[in-house]
Amino acid sequence: MNAARQSDPTPAILRVVLPLPLPQTFDYLSNGWTVPVGARVRVPFGRSHRIGVVVETTDEADVDRARLKPVDALLDAEPLIDPGLLADLHRAADYWCGAFGDVVFGALPLALRDGHATTDFAEQAWRATQAGTAARDARSRRGGSAALLTTLGDATLSASELDTLLPGWRAAARRLVAAGLVACVAPPATAPRTREGAAPVLNDEQADALASILSAGTGFHPFLLHGVTGSGKTEIYLRLTERMLQQGRQTLWLVPEIGLVPQALRRLRARFDARIAVLHSNLAEGERARAWLEARAGAAAIVLGTRSAVFAPLPRPGLIVVDEEHDASYKQQDGFRYHARDFALLRAQSLDVPIVLGSATPSLETLANVEAGRYVRLRLHHRARAQPASPVHVLDLRGLKLAHGLSPALLEALDACIARGEQALVFKNRRGYAPVLLCHACGWHAACPNCEKPLTLYRGRRQLLCHHCGHTERAPEACPHCGATALIPQGQGTERLEEALVARYPDVPVLRVDRESTRQRNAFGKLLDRLADGKPAILVGTQILAKGHDLPNLTLVAIVGVDEGLHSVDFHAGERLAQLIVQVAGRAGRADKPGSVWLQTHEPDHPLLATLLQGGYDAAAALQMGERLASSLPPFAHLALLRAESARHDALDAFMAAARDALGRPVGGLRINGPIAAPMPLRAGRHRAQLLLESPQRPALRQVLAAWWPRLHALPQPRGLRWSLDVDPVDLY
Repeated sequence: MNAARQSDPTPAILRVVLPLPLPQTFDYLSNGWTVPVGARVRVPFGRSHRIGVVVETTDEADVDRARLKPVDALLDAEPLIDPGLLADLHRAADYWCGAFGDVVFGALPLALRDGHATTDFAEQAWRATQAGTAARDARSRRGGSAALLTTLGDATLSASELDTLLPGWRAAARRLVAAGLVACVAPPATAPRTREGAAPVLNDEQADALASILSAGTGFHPFLLHGVTGSGKTEIYLRLTERMLQQGRQTLWLVPEIGLVPQALRRLRARFDARIAVLHSNLAEGERARAWLEARAGAAAIVLGTRSAVFAPLPRPGLIVVDEEHDASYKQQDGFRYHARDFALLRAQSLDVPIVLGSATPSLETLANVEAGRYVRLRLHHRARAQPASPVHVLDLRGLKLAHGLSPALLEALDACIARGEQALVFKNRRGYAPVLLCHACGWHAACPNCEKPLTLYRGRRQLLCHHCGHTERAPEACPHCGATALIPQGQGTERLEEALVARYPDVPVLRVDRESTRQRNAFGKLLDRLADGKPAILVGTQILAKGHDLPNLTLVAIVGVDEGLHSVDFHAGERLAQLIVQVAGRAGRADKPGSVWLQTHEPDHPLLATLLQGGYDAAAALQMGERLASSLPPFAHLALLRAESARHDALDAFMAAARDALGRPVGGLRINGPIAAPMPLRAGRHRAQLLLESPQRPALRQVLAAWWPRLHALPQPRGLRWSLDVDPVDLY
């Protein structure tokens, strides 16, 4: 590219970050270029060349200037990452103990990390021509062509929007463009506007919540929108987004799962005629880069996406929305282990804009911030359609004979639901056919050779799968230990429930929704589309069904695997179980028909269940909060977890001992637990250990981590050993 050279004969020194897990920057000479902070450069590194991002310019180097190499090329004449976002990324790297280079490059789409020019991603959009509209109305096209014409309707949609709404649309687009039924056009340059007649009337609670947010004015104001399922939180997000559009400002809207993006996008498209940039990991890299650049240019009025969308640049910021703020999916579980909700709060403060955290079941951390006066809580106690909450029927399983894990009373309720022409959801948070394959003759069970944990049976494909490391093997016909053929599946997974319900209801669609059945792009959306006609059907699935989906004819929800969450050693288990029950139960009776919830358990008198059913989520959260306070656990303490793994046990032990020594003497109430074996000490053939730091004060923990993290990097690293430091872990495994 062409850019102006410096007139100063002494080239400036550029501090550059590279995509490396190292806690340092690298100095280079500017080679005469005028290089803005936030621009990408190509630099020599060892025997290769790397793409880097300039984070500082200076006249003083950490080493002798004569030893510095010049940059090879300047890739951006203007900052790709603006100074505000760069500063936020630096704060995030400091807080979550990430290498600054990894954090900066993790915020960029892959195509931009690879050095592609921003001009490589020309903005494109598609619309139906007059002939295409006529073909759609006449239904003269079928298959993917008909689906594309229907999806486009009368709108002009970008490639990223089409990728989300209709994966696989490109082949149909090529056919329709050739036939003159669809045109590839430049995105519309019209000002964003609200479509007329699209907004429903707010009830009193919604109106009060909206007025409270708007009356706070501009600037950083964190709100918790705490509304029961079906209370109309999304409508408040839409009204706030409308206000931002009127003011010419951008809205960042986060959802926890890719499966929730199409639903949110449809609602936004139905309400607004505006450019919407969609950002999530299932997009083609070119479309992801294009959407990110649209956000950066301010062309996208709304940025919608999952966890990584929180890094989108916002030159005209107005509002940040974090829907289902309690969801653990907002926490990155590998690499740079940030929490998108917490980084969204940091960004809102930096950008000086309001942020709305929405949930029917707020996290205990968020509730603690409400109690401390840091957030304002706005309550929605009632469903928007004036439908009362669905009654909960607790089924005591003790002494009952079950049919594939289903009680007689639940089967009768399912019979009645289907007879009324309605839909049901049977929830079981366990994939596969059965979690254990057991030999009745000798007691052998199928175990993973790499993890020493039971293998899950997938009967449909005669396969055993380890959910921890992915090891697979063929399910045996006979016991490999004694040769007997008396192999018995123990327990129930979604696949086994599906089989049982298909046998009982042969004329009713039974749709299984779990990770196995939704691997293909948009598979989840296609499954839910099969329920759109409102005909009788049964959904069987895992926690993917608990999140934000609205099915008007779904009136019965059955939760058949409650007991598994009552005795976990994870201190988050009680909170998550309460959230899961409330969220799954909230899928029932969301429209005009009343719903019912059926909860099967062997422990109907368990304190958590009793408290939740009698007092609702508020009471269950208060119970969990009391237990956390008594045990000095988050949110009343602050944690950091060092995890390490190695194929060699001696190398692992040596590293963990050195890491413990590098901490020095505990100060400021810091408690050090370990090093000890991880709760799952062997995974994928690698030994695992951990060391947990607990501190009553966050500043004290941050001070310790700031000194410890570079020492960890300086320790001898045996070949093949991997370690990570997780600040504010959401699990201790």
